[in-house]
Amino acid sequence: MRNISDTIARLSAMHARSAAGSGERNDAHLSEITGFGSNPGALRARLYLPKTLARQAALVVVLHGCTQNAASYDHGAGWSELAAEHGFAVLFPEQQRANNPNLCFNWFVPGDIRRDSGEALSIRHMIESVVVTHGLDRKRIFVTGLSAGGAMAAVMLADYPELFAGGAIIAGLAYGTASTIPEAFDRMRGHGGPSRTDLQRLLRAASPHKGPWPRLSLWQGSADATVVPANADAVLAQWQGVHNLGEKPTRIEKINGQTRKVWSDSNGRDVVEAFTIAGMGHGTPLQTGGGDGLGKAGPFMLDVGISSTRHIARFWELTKPDVRGKASEVTSAPALQSFAPTEKSRPARIDPTPERANARSAANGISKVIEDALRAAGLMR
Repeated sequence: MRNISDTIARLSAMHARSAAGSGERNDAHLSEITGFGSNPGALRARLYLPKTLARQAALVVVLHGCTQNAASYDHGAGWSELAAEHGFAVLFPEQQRANNPNLCFNWFVPGDIRRDSGEALSIRHMIESVVVTHGLDRKRIFVTGLSAGGAMAAVMLADYPELFAGGAIIAGLAYGTASTIPEAFDRMRGHGGPSRTDLQRLLRAASPHKGPWPRLSLWQGSADATVVPANADAVLAQWQGVHNLGEKPTRIEKINGQTRKVWSDSNGRDVVEAFTIAGMGHGTPLQTGGGDGLGKAGPFMLDVGISSTRHIARFWELTKPDVRGKASEVTSAPALQSFAPTEKSRPARIDPTPERANARSAANGISKVIEDALRAAGLMR
């Protein structure tokens, strides 16, 4: 456990880095969805539909990282560009500063990560709205995210495994490993955490689902000092458990010079893959140049010669020719189904900006200094 002085120092450094490298961006190619449900997590929803949407198209749900928004993450990772090539839809849940000043999804807050509660339920409602409205394929829904978005992707896969055909976690954290601010910091840096057995128990207990389980693609930089590689090991341990896999991979191979480990089930189907990107820090792996290039480098979007976006889509079998189907016009569908949410809608909070909060804290004593630093780091609302 870190002491409070170390915690404050780390928070200050994180806030300085996030202020200098904000990844917010405004792009007109994403439409906004409203009225998608009770929205207890008070999130926003952005959507990309290609000009020709494949009949019964797949849906990819993409969760941005801290200091980013939907458009900036899409600009870097290139998901809408890939969707335009292959005819699938992309949904971008988006955090608001009123919920989290650093734009992190609240992956460690118990009320936001339980099934049918908080931010998890908001995202679930978004998905249902998009699927029903645009006639998408319920058997081909996928979720991915970076960092806090990766941790929230792990939440969605744990809470609603029956909903997803596959997931991808990039520099994220295992489900249920933190429920307090100190635990969140410790887990990010590889300190403490549940045992392998408890990790698997947490995942199984998150929902009443008994299987089959989604496929999982896992990505981690070997030099990531923000969310250290031990977190990828924890995620892997959870999913080896539900897929009844051993610790030893079925095969190990090199792709674009990077190590890929693969676990296959008893039928020989690849169900879990884990990429370790040598020397990469905290961010999404990109290949922006060449014939396979996709996306743009930027804060936490790292051009390391391999496109995680393309490889994840291939692992999910999204980019095979027989997956696209015949393009058709988008048609209307029945109204949104009711999920009988366990929470009432939570209005967006109007919180001060981090700068105003920090200024106010100087006049209100050391307790406010700590609280505002935690907010600036995205670890307190």
